[in-house]
Amino acid sequence: MQRKGGRRRDPDGQDAEAVEQVLDELYATPPSAFVPRREERAAAARTAGRKEDARRIHAARRPTLAAWAANLLTRSRPEETRRFLELGQALREAHRTLDAAGLKDLSAQRRHIVAVLSQQAAQLAREAGQRLSPTAQREVESTLRAVLADPDAADRWAGGRLETSLTPPSAFPSGTAPPEPARTGPRATGRPKSPRTASGTRAKDELAERRRERREERERAEQEAERAERHLRDARAEQTDAQESLRRADDELGRVRETVAAAEERLRAAHEDFERAERERREAEERERTAADAVAGAEREARASARRVDRPAGRDR
Repeated sequence: MQRKGGRRRDPDGQDAEAVEQVLDELYATPPSAFVPRREERAAAARTAGRKEDARRIHAARRPTLAAWAANLLTRSRPEETRRFLELGQALREAHRTLDAAGLKDLSAQRRHIVAVLSQQAAQLAREAGQRLSPTAQREVESTLRAVLADPDAADRWAGGRLETSLTPPSAFPSGTAPPEPARTGPRATGRPKSPRTASGTRAKDELAERRRERREERERAEQEAERAERHLRDARAEQTDAQESLRRADDELGRVRETVAAAEERLRAAHEDFERAERERREAEERERTAADAVAGAEREARASARRVDRPAGRDR
């Protein structure tokens, strides 16, 4: 059912916000403990009858070490996170408006803050018992640069539930101010270029264009390689999750089989006890009947003896 404000309430009365809290907790959990904690929370939701909540929790994917460190940073340093997001917004605006002075100043801040925040992320990871490798450290820096360059990446990072590291777009400014447009018109001065100079300029332009194309091609290849690496990590993480689920299912099956075997043994023993009790009851009934017959016979014998004693006594009188 829906309540005021659009929040859903589960049939058992628990606010659906609890699921968001569970997901926040999971993505703040070190990757090595993520899967057991996720299964524990999903099982609790299933036990409470909240099947949809259990499905959402179980669907959460384990983050890479770098993504977890980036999540830890935004959760543990809210003020630095806010200022960093504001810097990214200002930097994107300066690039959009070609504000050369602003772009130069903000780019200098960007390099400094990315370095500082990536070190803070590494420190937070160490305090949580996880040490970032150089590769993971570079992935954290890549994520921070993506946050500055891409508003969608900024929103994802601010949510604190990254599963993999982020890659900045190749079109983001490199930190240099955009070139000033060439002056044209009557104010342009100087002698006209000779054909040899013009030819040399064209050759240099063509060489620069080929270099730019090769650089862009290399960047695309690197990005594709990074995506393939992320997909591989995701696939391996999914395989690990599946193996862990299979192991738990095997353990549970073994426990159920032991419980069934113990129950069957108790049932067999109960049948034997029941049959023994039935035999003892029949034997007791037989003894009771025999004893009753003996009592009846003894009573008859006693009455007959009493009559025999009474008759001679009467004749004497």
